[in-house]
Amino acid sequence: MGKNVTGVGRPRASGAAASSQNAREAVLEAAGELFTGAGYAATTTRAIAERAGLRQASLYYHFPSKEDILAALLAATVRPSLEVAGGLSGGDAPAAVRLWALAYADIRLLGGARYNLGALYLLPEIASPNLAPFRAEREQLKAVYRDLVAESGAPSGSGSDVAVRSNLVFGLVESIAIVRRDDPVLDVEAHAVEGADGVLRVAGLPAPDATLRAAARALLTRS
Repeated sequence: MGKNVTGVGRPRASGAAASSQNAREAVLEAAGELFTGAGYAATTTRAIAERAGLRQASLYYHFPSKEDILAALLAATVRPSLEVAGGLSGGDAPAAVRLWALAYADIRLLGGARYNLGALYLLPEIASPNLAPFRAEREQLKAVYRDLVAESGAPSGSGSDVAVRSNLVFGLVESIAIVRRDDPVLDVEAHAVEGADGVLRVAGLPAPDATLRAAARALLTRS
């Protein structure tokens, strides 16, 4: 969907500061800290600009609205996992190995990021039309999990079983954001391993062993 890129009274920045990739990254860094700390609704673009060390005009040069900043932050929580999923597709590794690998990488992404951006999934603003691209990419990732659950061949009574298991699998992966909220110093690696193990059990597959985990990690190094 198109975005409203104009704003009454918003100045436009110019010069090196406005075009610098560093300035854009500074805005995202500041917003990630403030959105997950002070809260999205309570954070103003002025506060983000001040935290980033920029004029507010420079912020608007890169992001026409606060919602655009949120969209960029959320995209960074999904696109790397979609890239991992793409690297895992088309291979001859068993579906269970690929499912473990994707869940492990996904949990590490959400759990290991500097700020707990996965917690932002609960914001009511997620339903905004401006965030439709993020929702679409998240659905793409969910569909990959669903395909892997179906391909794994776990016993099920009907197609609805696959849908239910896929929803539970996806929820388990994303639950790292809630765990991290309650335990900011959690052991991300341990949670990623246990979470990926849990994904296979929820999918109706046997508990993974060291051989399966090693094969999954090897896939990730090649993808």
